[in-house]
Amino acid sequence: MAHYDLATDQLAEMACRLRAGDTVSLTGTVYTARDAAHKRIVAAMDAGEQLPFELRGAAIYYAGPTPAKPGQVIGSVGPTTSGRMDPFAPRLLDAGLCCMIGKGVRSEAVQQAMARNGAVYMVAIGGAGAAKAASIKKVEVIAYDELGCESVKRLTVENFSAIVSQDCVGGNLYTQGVEQYKR
Repeated sequence: MAHYDLATDQLAEMACRLRAGDTVSLTGTVYTARDAAHKRIVAAMDAGEQLPFELRGAAIYYAGPTPAKPGQVIGSVGPTTSGRMDPFAPRLLDAGLCCMIGKGVRSEAVQQAMARNGAVYMVAIGGAGAAKAASIKKVEVIAYDELGCESVKRLTVENFSAIVSQDCVGGNLYTQGVEQYKR
């Protein structure tokens, strides 16, 4: 296991090198999107419409930030259960998405799409949304404003910490943890 300090524009190149258990600090651009936004993004893809952001090389954080209090950039921004995005994730991965951040295990279809595309899945600690907010320096709603907290947002992050939990070569902290416990 290793630690990486990465600019988000390095993720496309580095995702295939990251392994389950590695820790990462990200600096750069991360997009938020949850299931309602994913459904709209896939519908836009099906209709041949322009997407809210370039998927190739992008990182999506499954989060629905709360409103910022006065003097804050953003409110609490903890991870959402990633399995809710599993019906959409393979399609986005095949279109170039290289990094997903959330919480919880992913489906076999998502794991296969990660392997096919050299992508990575990271987890952020659930329940630590207020602490996560400290690493977010700028927020901009870029699509689906009517979805409120589930709108697509462009976050500028600095030292946003995450743990690689599933990698593109089959490494999976969830299954490894169960196996270790059984021993």
